[in-house]
Amino acid sequence: MLADSYGRRIDYLRVSVTDRCNLRCIYCMPAEGVEWKPHEDILAFEEILRAAKIMTALGIKHIRVTGGEPLLRKGFPLFLKNLKTISGIESVTLTTNGILLNDYLDEAEKLGSCLPDAINISLDALETGQYRRITRCEKTNPKTILPLIDRLLAKKITVKINCVPVCSINEQEIIPLAALAREKNIAVRFIELMPIGSAAGLQPLSGTEIMKMIENEFGALSPFTGITGRGPASYYSLDGFTGKIGFINALSHRFCETCNRLRLTSQGFLKLCLSNNLGLDLRELLRNGAEDSELAKVITEASAKKPRSYEFSNQRCENMSRIGG
Repeated sequence: MLADSYGRRIDYLRVSVTDRCNLRCIYCMPAEGVEWKPHEDILAFEEILRAAKIMTALGIKHIRVTGGEPLLRKGFPLFLKNLKTISGIESVTLTTNGILLNDYLDEAEKLGSCLPDAINISLDALETGQYRRITRCEKTNPKTILPLIDRLLAKKITVKINCVPVCSINEQEIIPLAALAREKNIAVRFIELMPIGSAAGLQPLSGTEIMKMIENEFGALSPFTGITGRGPASYYSLDGFTGKIGFINALSHRFCETCNRLRLTSQGFLKLCLSNNLGLDLRELLRNGAEDSELAKVITEASAKKPRSYEFSNQRCENMSRIGG
């Protein structure tokens, strides 16, 4: 079983399948974008599946697929179908900005058995102009994403909305976003901005500030423990709400002591912690003849070196689009 030197058992893997994205969100990527990595530098789906099989045998039970924007990658539905067939995986989930979600669902339905167990949709504003300012994309409209929530719920897929509040950017969007959970059985989650890459110069809103705003509008938030997500979110109920409100307070309330995850970047680097470059170059091993037993050994050894907690003070982290969130 994978574990670190602090006794934390590791059973959750985040896998980025691409560094490319169709948006340029202000906290994730510079306005001019970034230079995409060549295709040959990105892990092939077959390489990701091999790594996932090895790591599942070591105790990984839950895999979240991210990007960039994962739905940009050709052949993604079939990849997800193959991922779900790996013995030992208990859940496969997806994080997306939702722009391509409708087309993906159409293709996935034709293939069958390639829908994730849950989908997180990154949505930082409901007002079209504000959404376009945050995403730096004039062709997008958040209102095209909202109907897809009902389509997902009809398929028994758990839906969570992720919002990253930023001071003087989208504070006014917090209440309308929270209100989505009034009529829909979804979780609307507010994530404290992490000072990584392009976000380093922005001012975060704390979870406590956001809670006060929501309570002033809707009444008292009551702690709720019925959502069994694999991440660090805390959930709350509101009177009259069908869904829940969640908070991921990475800065104001560190949750490193319970961290159970590793991250595999699209270039095949196994990151031990979001905030630094400690880890293992799996791509080199995968492409240079390493046996499964050797890969299992080095993954186990690397996992044991997972740091006790994150450290953002050195500001050396890449943009989120390259890390996979």
